[in-house]
Amino acid sequence: MPSTSVDHSAVPASPASSGSPTAPVTAAARRRANPWLTLCAVAFGLFMVQLDGSVVAIANPEIGRELHASTAQLQWVTNAYLLALAATLILGGKLGDRFGRRTFYLAGVAGFALSSVAIGLSGSITGVVAFRALQGVFGGLLMPNTLGLLRAVFPPRRFGMAVGIWAMVSAVSTALGPIVGGLLVEHVSWESVFYINLPIGVLACAFSAFVLPQSRNTTGHHRFDVTGVVLLALGLLSVVFGVVKGETWGWASTGTWGAILAGLLLLVVFGRHETRVEHPLLPMRLFRSRDLTVGTVITALNFFVMLGVIFFVMLYLQNVRGLTPVQAGVRTLPLSLASLIASPLGAALTERFGARLCMPLGMLLQAAACFTMLSWSGDSPYATMWPPFVALGLGVGMVLSASSDAIVGNAPVRDGGVAGGLQATTLQIGGALGTSVLVSVISARVGATLRTELAGAGVPRAVAGRLAEAKDAVAMGVAPVSGTMPKPLRAAVTEGSGQAFMNGLHTAAALTGTLCVLGALLGAAAMSRGRTTVAE
Repeated sequence: MPSTSVDHSAVPASPASSGSPTAPVTAAARRRANPWLTLCAVAFGLFMVQLDGSVVAIANPEIGRELHASTAQLQWVTNAYLLALAATLILGGKLGDRFGRRTFYLAGVAGFALSSVAIGLSGSITGVVAFRALQGVFGGLLMPNTLGLLRAVFPPRRFGMAVGIWAMVSAVSTALGPIVGGLLVEHVSWESVFYINLPIGVLACAFSAFVLPQSRNTTGHHRFDVTGVVLLALGLLSVVFGVVKGETWGWASTGTWGAILAGLLLLVVFGRHETRVEHPLLPMRLFRSRDLTVGTVITALNFFVMLGVIFFVMLYLQNVRGLTPVQAGVRTLPLSLASLIASPLGAALTERFGARLCMPLGMLLQAAACFTMLSWSGDSPYATMWPPFVALGLGVGMVLSASSDAIVGNAPVRDGGVAGGLQATTLQIGGALGTSVLVSVISARVGATLRTELAGAGVPRAVAGRLAEAKDAVAMGVAPVSGTMPKPLRAAVTEGSGQAFMNGLHTAAALTGTLCVLGALLGAAAMSRGRTTVAE
């Protein structure tokens, strides 16, 4: 029966042959046996990847200006990374489980840092896109093995708290991205948002090589599931490609649904294949745990809400309210601070009462945040903004802790890397869906109400009809004004466009709030009271 081995030693003890005392080896073994040092080590790599994901969004406009990139090319700066990451996360976890989690974690950290430097040095939009895809591949090696390493070294009674701290690092680094990215882009250069990964990566590699134990499955020789790798990669690539292109192609287009349905069909074939091979890439037996399955669904929903809401909130703060990226990032600090508190709190609640309490509670907090945003207007005071930011941060942090524990904690130790890859894959797909779907929801609502709102603000109907063609800009919070417009007309266009955008924001907030309520009901109804780990 396969099992997991954890090697806590640096070198084999051989005092008889060397004549040296055993104290250095004992100290090294003690160091590598400390699970909290393992948690500190994986936190460095996790912080680097999550920070990078959010600072790049701030740098994109400057990348487009300096490299003369079209909007379509600029989209691929994000999409190339996302596609490569989604296609390799489960594979990265499987490789770590089979051949050594520390090995593939360190390879991921080093490769991610070096490809980040290559992005800054590339000098062309083609180079940026290519190296972003490479960066995504190394992220796919790094991310799942953070949780796989924690699953291997922490006992079950402490694993929930470890995941809570892991979730805290993830949430805080993501939320700090707009501030760090804004400062770097404004005062240094867009390249600096990538160069910052090099010192973090060097520190992560040095510390991790010093403290991380090697852990792998002692399965003996077996054939690697190459067919499963190909089917899963193609299926995920197709689904994520359809999702990210849905915004530009249209959600009713043949291309969008063709890509998504082709991907889903490949994933069905993959699932059937996995039940017929002796050593599958993603063991289907993991889904015998109802908690793991529900945790997977709610992880996707959690990041659908978080990344989707942050996206339209940043549009509101920067384009409607006129704040700089740094100012907008500072305004959302309550979200970061709440996440900082909520992740260990959620872990403690999950450890004490189980995910059945913590997960629905977190989703209800997010629902309250989204429904509170229905009261926002184009000139709302900040006093109406920070309470939903706090509720959103608390909810996201609690759900991330509980759902991560439900997925990785309910998987056998030997499948810890695969479970980590499953968690990270659903997280990425949920985030991609959240951004793409909510952009389309806002665009549709703006398109339906822009002409009426412009006319209601005092814009002549003929002019309002022409300006209604600028609905894509208005959906991003940008009013279609020009310097040649008379001042009263410019003010009316700004007011009507702002109101049309708020209509879209309210619709998106109502949709996300409703999904959060459904997620809370699912968690309360389907989660078990205790842990249901799949049998080794």
